[in-house]
Amino acid sequence: MFNRLFGKPKQETNALTTLDKLNETLEMLEKKEKVLVRKAAAEVEKAKELAKARNKRAAVQCLKRKRLYEQQIEQLGNFQLRIHDQMIMLEGAKATTETVDALRTGASAMKAMQKATNIDDVDKTMDEINEQTENMKQIQDALSTPIGAAADFDEDELEAELEELEGAELEEQLLQPATTAPAAPVQVPAGRQPVRPVPQKHTAEEDELAALQAEMAL
Repeated sequence: MFNRLFGKPKQETNALTTLDKLNETLEMLEKKEKVLVRKAAAEVEKAKELAKARNKRAAVQCLKRKRLYEQQIEQLGNFQLRIHDQMIMLEGAKATTETVDALRTGASAMKAMQKATNIDDVDKTMDEINEQTENMKQIQDALSTPIGAAADFDEDELEAELEELEGAELEEQLLQPATTAPAAPVQVPAGRQPVRPVPQKHTAEEDELAALQAEMAL
């Protein structure tokens, strides 16, 4: 149907030409309709004047011509309606054809892209990537492996030595005597009695720590 309307070789050009022609025809019919409307209105005015002049026969003739103009106006209106209908059909057919052409172009492009990216090539590429990733992992593991004298060290022995160092440091902290910082001298203004410092009270934890240090010293 679309091929019969537009033709295959110059489909878009023919559609635009046809729409332009229909527009020109529609404008011509509208101009004629306006002329006939003015003529019909003029016949009505003439009929009124003749009726006032008691020329009934001439007035009736004016009304007859007015009816003829009205019939032509109605006919032109039907012509315009048909042209509008034809234009709507052509515009819809043109849009449909352009849509089909766009979809066909997209399908062709998709087909070409799928042909360029064959599934076998994709699988081969993924295999190569996985192989390269595995090789790189092996290289990194090899580089991180200790060599030389560091390879002979026993991790368990090193951890045991670290625990001994931590225990010795803790024991040294416990053996240190508890010391108190000297109180800072208080400046007393003239004429006032100095305030005696309040002796500090040791907590139960400090007393237990001092007793433990004394026993270890014995």
